[in-house]
Amino acid sequence: MSGKPQVIVLPDAHAVAAAVTQRLVARINESREAGQPCVLGLPTGKTPIGVYHHLVHLHREGSLDFSHVVTFNLDEYYPMPADSPHSYHRFMHHHLFDHVSIPPAHIHIPDGTVDDDKVADHARWYEQQIQKHGGLDVVLLGIGRNGHIGFNEPGAGPETRTRRVQLGATTRTDALADFMDAAVPREAISMGVGTMLDAREIILMATGAHKADIIHQALTMTPDVTVPASFLQSHPAVCVLLDEAAAQVLNHETA
Repeated sequence: MSGKPQVIVLPDAHAVAAAVTQRLVARINESREAGQPCVLGLPTGKTPIGVYHHLVHLHREGSLDFSHVVTFNLDEYYPMPADSPHSYHRFMHHHLFDHVSIPPAHIHIPDGTVDDDKVADHARWYEQQIQKHGGLDVVLLGIGRNGHIGFNEPGAGPETRTRRVQLGATTRTDALADFMDAAVPREAISMGVGTMLDAREIILMATGAHKADIIHQALTMTPDVTVPASFLQSHPAVCVLLDEAAAQVLNHETA
């Protein structure tokens, strides 16, 4: 263990998004002032949308420059065309990349169209690209109801790297609303738990009462593959930002 994660509880999801944005902006600006790239690991899903909207607003008002930012997304469904309404390529461009000054060459998202027999090679390439850019400065994470981070489902440990993964029933059920009448893919390409733990800083954000139980488990249990997020406890620089609903089980225990 390298010390307990810092836990910050805020009134609501809006306050969480604002606080996460503030931390990312500070890191982006520090890197710019040092003349270095800022390498971010970025998630998708409903949780970070508020953060992306804040970042776009700051860029539009002229107070945030993305020209030195390099991004690596955590995951992508497989197989998944980049132009599909369900793809994380489309999600990221819609919510962030199309609205800021990040150079296209700085954007990295796992390729959901790579040939079946080339997925392992693509995953190795993805890891190499992260190392080529000096490693992740900050990785931003959400958490699934089953404790997944990225698409590292229960069973994934700290030795895992970017790879092809099978999606669990809980994850696929939770994705049904986004896919509407389309079938939810059974597989994805995901950055590994170990890849995330190599980041210099980790920010985990969670909102809503439906995340309260898994947040409690992730932060209090002995780290174990049954809850991949529990391995974040071993990282020396983790900040967990929660709204009151997501923190309710933690708060009850410490009251």
